[in-house]
Amino acid sequence: MSARASFADLFEAVPDALLLVDGDGCIVQANAQAERLFGYAPGALLRMPVEALIPAAARERHRRYREHYMAKPHVRPMGVTGQSLIGLRPDGTQFPVEIALSPMGGEHGPRYLASVRDISETQRARQALVRARYDALAARIGQLALEAQDESGVVDALPQLLAAALDIATVAVLFVSGDRQSVEVRASVGLDEGDAAAPGLDEALLLAQLGAGDSVLAEDFASAAAPRFALPAAAGSGVLVPLLDRGRPMGALLALAPQPRHFDHDALHLLRSVANLAAAFVQRRRTEEQLAHSQRLDAIGQLTGGIAHDFNNLLTVMSGSLQLLEMECADKPEAGELIASALRSVGRGAELTGKLLAFARRQRLSPRAVDVPALLGDVESMLKRTLGDSVHLHVQCADALAPAYADPGQLEAALLNLALNARDAMPRGGEIAIEAGAHRVAAAHRGGDGEAELIAGDYLRLTVADTGRGMAPETLARAMEPFFTTKEAGRGSGLGLSMVYGFAKQSGGHLRIDSALGYGTRVELFLPAARAPAAAPAPAAAAHATGRGETVLVVEDDAAVRAIAVAFLRSSGYGVVAVGSAAEALRYLAGDGEAAAMFSDVMLGEGMNGKELAAAARRLRAALPVVLTSGYETPAVAAGEAFDLLRKPYRREQLAAAIARAVGAG
Repeated sequence: MSARASFADLFEAVPDALLLVDGDGCIVQANAQAERLFGYAPGALLRMPVEALIPAAARERHRRYREHYMAKPHVRPMGVTGQSLIGLRPDGTQFPVEIALSPMGGEHGPRYLASVRDISETQRARQALVRARYDALAARIGQLALEAQDESGVVDALPQLLAAALDIATVAVLFVSGDRQSVEVRASVGLDEGDAAAPGLDEALLLAQLGAGDSVLAEDFASAAAPRFALPAAAGSGVLVPLLDRGRPMGALLALAPQPRHFDHDALHLLRSVANLAAAFVQRRRTEEQLAHSQRLDAIGQLTGGIAHDFNNLLTVMSGSLQLLEMECADKPEAGELIASALRSVGRGAELTGKLLAFARRQRLSPRAVDVPALLGDVESMLKRTLGDSVHLHVQCADALAPAYADPGQLEAALLNLALNARDAMPRGGEIAIEAGAHRVAAAHRGGDGEAELIAGDYLRLTVADTGRGMAPETLARAMEPFFTTKEAGRGSGLGLSMVYGFAKQSGGHLRIDSALGYGTRVELFLPAARAPAAAPAPAAAAHATGRGETVLVVEDDAAVRAIAVAFLRSSGYGVVAVGSAAEALRYLAGDGEAAAMFSDVMLGEGMNGKELAAAARRLRAALPVVLTSGYETPAVAAGEAFDLLRKPYRREQLAAAIARAVGAG
């Protein structure tokens, strides 16, 4: 028997499918098992290119592999690559195969023997094991979500768990910054954490891909058909799966392999499932943290407002006593100077309580339609005289911007405060950008990026951004708390941001801060858009003359404050009846006692508050003029109830003017 006949017999006897391929990649010999495996008639495989047995999408990649192998032929057993090819039958059926390769010489040039084995059953068994492993991983992540104290408890564990489950070199969890301008590697295996753009990542492309909200799969980056992918050049293949918050990407899972790799349905399903779990967990934790932070600020606000109320009562007594002394010492210049100095100190104390009340959302606001471009022009002029040569200021306002509905004085103060904070964060100079633009919160998308704090509608977004040192996460978490400051002793009260926060919330808006060490700080102030055009402020009304003996009913539960009010009114030409509670006031009004007006504190301790007393008094005497005073809250004045409000501490002439207006109107 010849050697050729012996080879042919052996070729047919082998249980695996055998293909003998020439240097051009054409099949020159195939055994019967190969014909049965691939579904071809006897002899039909001869002279066919071997790539015809592979799905069209993989042919170019296989051709490059084949040429690379033929350039450096060697014996390659089955299973050493860890990958499987997909075989293709004439009817379109696909099936997984493993291949062993052996170079062979011959009189007609080099030949290459491919031993092909159908591994469908083996792969099904493997897939069952893999799915069990994937299911266990998903359950483990779910358990982590239940046990985690914060966002990092799950995020930090994901890369290691996924890398082990997928047997892949690199896995990273990426998050988009609040301004959606950068990407941070939050946790990873195989990438440097904390880099806004990890080595080799095309950040702009990555942001664009995330913005599309779809997964990106590239199994072979060298292929011309591979999608553009924001990955290091050294990577061979990869998957990008977005983390979605109400359809909007907040980040992504990134899996990379150093060589081309097939990501099967189960692997992609695992990545998408884990991405959905992680996104839901992060979104829930962030919402809970926002709620807890808001509740903590509300609690601090209530406490702060109460302190401000008590402090304003003290200031009212001090200020009132000093004003009365000032009247007595009109002919004593030296005493007058001391009294004036003390009154200035009381004024500074009143400014402090004003800031506390701003944080507590209890300051008195006079909102109206504000021409924001004009206001920004005024702010820019003031800041250019204040910031210094080392700080470059850029102010930009969107075209055709609707007016904001806010207190213009408080808005100006808020912007100045934010800009000066930005300057202080740049001791060596830098840039401050103030921008104004429109912002719409749609009910369907409400909740992302802090929008849970805003009701659906149109807003103006005023942004103050700096190139300063930025804030660490622990500092950022406390930035809006009153009295919290990172400035040196004596350089800040810690009330600036808290005052702006309180102003924003009281105005029906919100304040959002995005900052990181080394990346500066960006503060966004959201205010409702006005429904009417901005109008010039009305001129202040002139003060009325003092009293002509009319009787004023004074209701104040603090005896010292009550005494000051009585002294102020009597020295201004009014008669006074003073009581310490709402019950006493109503008993007086139910009788025949004279009362040209009533002056009452809003906070009256037990029983009714001042607003409730005013309503009850009007039921007894419908035309009774009422003036309220408060060191704490601004009462919501119901339609048709003309209650003037005087904020503590007040001056004698302010009280006299308020009573005169009320009596004149009545």
